[in-house]
Amino acid sequence: KKMAAVCASPGCEKAVSQKLACPKCMQLGLQPSYFCSQVCFKTNYAAHKSLHVLAKQIIAGKLENATHRKTPPDGISCHPTSPEETRTSLPSWAHTYGFSGPLRPALLSPKRTVPAHIRKPDYANHPGGISESEQLDRTHNSSIRVYTEKELDCENGLRHACQMGREVLDAAAKALRPGATTDEIDRVVHEATIERDCYPSPLNYYNFPKSVCTSVNEVICHGIPDYREIQDGDIVNLDVTVFNRGGYHGDLNETFCVGNVDEEGQKLVKTSFDCLATALSLVKPGTLYRDLGSSIQKVATSQGFSVVKTYCGHGIGSLFHTAPNIPHYAKNKAKGIMKEGHVFTVEPMINVGNWGDQTWGDNWTAVTVDGKRSSQFEHTVLVTANGCDILTGRKNEPVMTWNKDLNTRF
Repeated sequence: KKMAAVCASPGCEKAVSQKLACPKCMQLGLQPSYFCSQVCFKTNYAAHKSLHVLAKQIIAGKLENATHRKTPPDGISCHPTSPEETRTSLPSWAHTYGFSGPLRPALLSPKRTVPAHIRKPDYANHPGGISESEQLDRTHNSSIRVYTEKELDCENGLRHACQMGREVLDAAAKALRPGATTDEIDRVVHEATIERDCYPSPLNYYNFPKSVCTSVNEVICHGIPDYREIQDGDIVNLDVTVFNRGGYHGDLNETFCVGNVDEEGQKLVKTSFDCLATALSLVKPGTLYRDLGSSIQKVATSQGFSVVKTYCGHGIGSLFHTAPNIPHYAKNKAKGIMKEGHVFTVEPMINVGNWGDQTWGDNWTAVTVDGKRSSQFEHTVLVTANGCDILTGRKNEPVMTWNKDLNTRF
């Protein structure tokens, strides 16, 4: 017997009585997503959009020799020995782009190589950067994976991947200072990852061209390292993910105050830390995934800040991104209840002004729509019998503890 279609909005289980499809999906030639009503579609569009972004990328990458829609435009890279004037010039797309804030990109260094002996995820050599294992997972799996003690704690297990990610982020943070370029940070991350017999997970993921995301000032996430020098007063997020020989990803990020950051910037960074710490205090068996967003938004709004809605936390492990999806804002429709053995990231992005975002012409860099600053912290966590194990935490820090000195660089 054929079952009735269910509304595509997260958390809505109503049957679809009429063919009310998402017009954007139909425009892109995707398999239609049907909704029970116009009200449900409009209310949950932000969550729906975050779920079908990757699907659009997959469609774009199906032709073996086609470039992915997120592939950065041609003509934006140059050799490190090129004159400084050339390296710091605008990429071609930027000459006609309407920037929301003062930050400007520079050119990129050539793509870094990975030795043949390093184990690589399935997208590493795909021309479109497509992860076929993630595509199959989204198509055939709706459950949240429960990791066993062996998968977590064996040699090169999931815990090991997260520990390697922590070490790589710490190495990158030591190189962060006024005058350094984000390309230099990318080199440090790339080399530190290879030294640990790991693959830098961002590299070629849907054609992302670098080994780490570096998000400066008004950049919310997915900033591409380039030849721009970090300035005194910048806030800089370093987002590191590594893939180890056991086949597991470990993902974390932190925002740093570089040099003399003003009071508002320091308050923003501290608030984004507090948002994550508050959410992680709720992680335990029985907690609804959707409840994390309410706790995060309460902390952010109490300080006069807003929470980004487009990007969310996610399941992680043998796949870079998988179920569950974890929105960071209140009144979201996330599905699922935490169980012992679940592993996922929480990564709230907190803005000074409007919560909205737009994407630069490089097809990756997400920035605030008003050009004001954004800050973020992220951990990969394990649900335990009694609460939460922060797999990407610092040694001897079982609970997130704010230390201004750890996130300040001169």
